[in-house]
Amino acid sequence: MINKNIMRQAQELQAKLAKAQQELDEMVVEVTVGGGVIKVIIDGQQRIRSVKISPEAVNPEDVDMLEDLVMSAVNEALEKSRELAASHLGGLTNGFKFPGLF
Repeated sequence: MINKNIMRQAQELQAKLAKAQQELDEMVVEVTVGGGVIKVIIDGQQRIRSVKISPEAVNPEDVDMLEDLVMSAVNEALEKSRELAASHLGGLTNGFKFPGLF
């Protein structure tokens, strides 16, 4: 009786997690840096959806600055996406962290 109940609960949790993962695929976070010259959009699955670079950010004599801005925007976007995933999935897992989910 206990094993069947545990299995049923595990299957329900698995279905809820699958649905939450699908929802995360549709959620996006937008990050801008450098006064808005770099914009990164990322989804809740940590996939970059787009990177926009304003023409004024492109200075052939200062490529290092552009690289730093892009790296900063991507890192911030990844962090916000992880936070989004943790927040969205946290209620389902009661705070328990599953490796590879977030």
